[in-house]
Amino acid sequence: MLTIKIQEQSELTEKEKEKFIFSKDFLLERPLLKSISSGDRSPVLLIDEIDRSDEEFEAYLLELLSVFQISIPELGTIKAKHKPLVVLTSNCTRELSDALRRRCLYHWVPYPDMQKEISIVNKHVPGIETELVQSVVALVNELRQMKLNKVPGIAETLDWSRALLALGLKSLDAEHVERTLGCVVKSLDDIEMIKGLGLEKMLDRAKVG
Repeated sequence: MLTIKIQEQSELTEKEKEKFIFSKDFLLERPLLKSISSGDRSPVLLIDEIDRSDEEFEAYLLELLSVFQISIPELGTIKAKHKPLVVLTSNCTRELSDALRRRCLYHWVPYPDMQKEISIVNKHVPGIETELVQSVVALVNELRQMKLNKVPGIAETLDWSRALLALGLKSLDAEHVERTLGCVVKSLDDIEMIKGLGLEKMLDRAKVG
């Protein structure tokens, strides 16, 4: 804005002023542009949760993913110095376009098995009791088999574990499961359905497992 105000008093023509303002000196490089402008080697570009972006951004990516360039109306086409290694993640909250998926190699990452998820919790929630973490992971795995509006992921397992640890628990009981269920289940309908199935029975199965 300061530069524009200064240029207002200059003797440049309107076209020259516009060309000066819409130059590379005033371009803020965001991750997409940085990924194709970096110098000596191919960078890694992570586009996390692409399904949460709008369809316009998804369409904008097509040029980058197909020919590794970005077109900017005021500047022209900027081609990649080195092709970036692009990683897109999605939580499947919406369908991605066929055009985008055609430009990607697809890899499904399943939930970890119980032992691996227990290891993840132990790493991120130090000090949690063995019995407690086993019950938490077993219960979360059972919840994932239900038709919930929002299936709990590893983040919910960690949130629940931290909450139970903060309460000073060494093992699970039905009362504390009910009190803290909102850490792992994010819908009132889901919570009511789970309560209707019987928390005691679920807890017993988790302890047996």
